[in-house]
Amino acid sequence: MAISRIGRPKGYDYPVGLTQTQASVSVTSVDYLVIAGGGGGGGNYHTVSTAGGGGGGGYLTGSDHSVSESTAYSITVGGGGAGGTGGAGTNGTKGSNSVFDSFTSIGGGYGATNQKAGGAGGSGGGASGPTTPGSFAGGAGTVGQGNNGGSATQYQGGGGGGAGAVGASGTTGLGGNGLASSISGTSVYYAGGGGTGTASLGGGGINGGSGTTNTGGGGGRGAGGANLPGGAGGSGTVIIRYSGSQAATGGTITTSSPYTIHTFTGDGTFTTNAAIAAVYSIN
Repeated sequence: MAISRIGRPKGYDYPVGLTQTQASVSVTSVDYLVIAGGGGGGGNYHTVSTAGGGGGGGYLTGSDHSVSESTAYSITVGGGGAGGTGGAGTNGTKGSNSVFDSFTSIGGGYGATNQKAGGAGGSGGGASGPTTPGSFAGGAGTVGQGNNGGSATQYQGGGGGGAGAVGASGTTGLGGNGLASSISGTSVYYAGGGGTGTASLGGGGINGGSGTTNTGGGGGRGAGGANLPGGAGGSGTVIIRYSGSQAATGGTITTSSPYTIHTFTGDGTFTTNAAIAAVYSIN
C-alpha cells in the first residue's frame, strides 16, 4: 500500500523554515550603587550633655562594570545599627556592610556616648560631649565611601558623617549630608549622617530619630535633658542597572528608559542572562 504525504497549507514552503522574531538578550556591563547600613546614634547619658549621631553607610557607585554572561552574583544588603540606650547611656551599633561582586560598602560608624570618640565606618559616627571643657574626635570615614564624624565640644555631641560632608562639631551637631543618585530613575539622597535639629540630606535621623530605610542614613543622637535613646541607622540597598530590555533576574525589576533596573532591599542574587534566549517562529 502506498504512503501519501499530507501537503502543507497553501502558501507555505517545504521543509519548515525558522524566522527569528526576537534577538537573544545579554548584558555584559552594568552601573551600580551599593549603600551600607547606617550607624546607630548614641544614647544620651547625661541630662545636660548629648551623645553623637550615627554615621551614614558607605556609598559606592560606578558605571560600565563588566559582568559575565550566565553568572550569578550574590547580593548582601546591610542592616542599620541599633541606637544606644538612654539613661546610663550606651554607644550606638555600627551598621552592616553591603556587597555586590567585588564592591563592599562599609557600615556607618556608631554614635558615641559617655564622653567617648565616635566609631569608624563608611562615614564615621559623632563623638559624645564631655561634661568638662575638652573635646573628643569623631569617628573616621572610609576613603572613597564617606566622611568623618563630628567632634564633640563641652556638653554637645557631634553629628555623624555623611557621604557628601563631614558631621558638624558639637556646636550644632548636625549630620553631614548624603549624596544624590538617580540610578533608580528618581533622584534620591543616600547615606546622610545622624545628628540633632534638622535632618541631613540623605536620611539621617534627628534627635533620636531613625535613619530612613534603604538609604543608609545614620541614626540621630539622644538629646540632652531627657536621657533619650539614640535612633537606629537606616538599612542599605544595592541597585544595578543596564541599558536595554531585561537581561537578568533578581531584586525588584523596573524600567526607566533606556534602562532596566534591579533594586535589592534585602539579600538576593543578580543572575545575568537567565533563560532569556532568542525567539523563533515557524514559517
